[in-house]
Amino acid sequence: MGVEIERKFLVRDGAEVPAGRESEVRQGYLVTGPEGAEARVRQQGDACSLTVKRGTGLVRGEWETPLDAGQFAALWPATEHARIHKTRRIVPLGPDEAVVDTYHGRLAGLRTVEVEFADPERAAAFTPPPWFGPEVTDRPDLKNQRLATATAPPRA
Repeated sequence: MGVEIERKFLVRDGAEVPAGRESEVRQGYLVTGPEGAEARVRQQGDACSLTVKRGTGLVRGEWETPLDAGQFAALWPATEHARIHKTRRIVPLGPDEAVVDTYHGRLAGLRTVEVEFADPERAAAFTPPPWFGPEVTDRPDLKNQRLATATAPPRA
């Protein structure tokens, strides 16, 4: 089993996000279930993938497999009512990377930032830079699977 160890934050209101490489992301959910279970397809730039996750909080099970464009196109219609579109920026943070998502469409105005870690101890020791806002790792309404069906951005 793959493991994802990740903390998620809002971007502080009005904060300038440092420069980084950007790509457009289309993400749709095929299945969502109890206790953080999900199966999604994602197109990020030219890369497509199918990801299954299970669990909630800081540490979750994660399995990802690449898809070719035809496989992605075949699965995409099944996500019609559970999609998000965002611009993703990867920002270096010393030994780590911050993944900043700026949402579009009905979620416009929402900006989140995630940092993945090699182990829970590194995650616990992480000190967010000043442009990070409140931590939302444990907020179900700010999980991407919930945002995919939200009609508006959740309140901070």
